[in-house]
Amino acid sequence: MTPEQHNKYLGLAHLGYAALHSLMGLVVGIMMIIMFSTLPSSQRASDPPPGFFIAIGGFVLVFSIEWSLPSMIAAYALLKKKRWAKIAGLVAGAFAAAQMPIGTAVSVYTFWFLFSPPGRLLYDQPAQSLTTGQADPIGIDQEKGKVHQYVPPVSPPDWR
Repeated sequence: MTPEQHNKYLGLAHLGYAALHSLMGLVVGIMMIIMFSTLPSSQRASDPPPGFFIAIGGFVLVFSIEWSLPSMIAAYALLKKKRWAKIAGLVAGAFAAAQMPIGTAVSVYTFWFLFSPPGRLLYDQPAQSLTTGQADPIGIDQEKGKVHQYVPPVSPPDWR
């Protein structure tokens, strides 16, 4: 497979993982909110109120959706071949590694691809090939065609 195909599949894997993780969090959070909102209020003072469990369900809902945000961002960056896609992919891979088994599989594929030669070929290009001609990253004067020579800095005086 070519690096572009790996990149596309990795972006789709992160998108699928984020969608599945968000959907599962949404189902569990809504289920907790509905289930605990139907509890009768307790007569004992030591029992927590149903509102406490509803708040926990809301927290689960928000946390699971936020946990999948790095994978959504990485999927966008990988599919659009952004310059920062490698960093986003590594962060999303680290977040996904904690979720067995699908997140771990996506994480392993992410780390394998981004640190392998095909991933390096795609994302570790020299700065000259990534720029559009505005900057002079390697010291060549575009107008005159001259290479600037390195001049070492002046050494500080010996104060001993």
